Amino acid sequence: MSAAPAKRRTRERGFTLIETIVALVLMGLLLSALASITAQWLPSWNRGLDRIQRSELIGIALERIGADLAAAEFVPANRETRRPLFDGSELSVMFVRTSVGPNAGPGLDLVRLGETRDGGEFVTVRTQARFTPLADGLSLSEQVHFGGPVVLLRAPYRLSFAYAGADRIWKKAWKDADRLPAMIRLTVRDAASERVLSVSTIAPVHVQIPSGCTKPDGNCGDKRNPDDATDPGKT
Repeated sequence: MSAAPAKRRTRERGFTLIETIVALVLMGLLLSALASITAQWLPSWNRGLDRIQRSELIGIALERIGADLAAAEFVPANRETRRPLFDGSELSVMFVRTSVGPNAGPGLDLVRLGETRDGGEFVTVRTQARFTPLADGLSLSEQVHFGGPVVLLRAPYRLSFAYAGADRIWKKAWKDADRLPAMIRLTVRDAASERVLSVSTIAPVHVQIPSGCTKPDGNCGDKRNPDDATDPGKT
């Protein structure tokens, strides 16, 4: 009569000491494997996340630069010239645009986008100055004092510019031209590897000729060869 209850009590005792040790060993092996996999995967995940965040920041900077360039105005330096005040090189560009900002008020700003050094590293900075007609015979640096610097890109990334007119031929510089460029290419490179980032883009310029000019070729009262108006290398 007592044999059956004794067997039931034996089965209800639970895990033996050996079974508990085996379970702990297996759990330790599982946790060790998970830790090893996490240690290999986590750095790669962090690097991928950093790349995504950097790409987003660069994309935001390029959007701001593109909006600035698209708003460039056909504004001569003074009444003595009909050429727009626009100076573009491979590493910087200067132009006139309508003032923007909460405290800007009506008027025009002279804007410069380009590289400068900050702590021994190249950074792309936006600076601006209130536009007033420039005097002949004085250099631009003597008349204009840029301020309000805003850092747009930091090392290891560097920004370069290229310019094209209606002919869509790209040039490294756009100076002393009769028109503004039709588009500006913004190329971002990794300075260490020289790799061009996929976020590089092209910014169209909405205006190329004076606002009062109604001729399609843009030659309003200019007696020079019309072909000269599209080539910034001619004077």
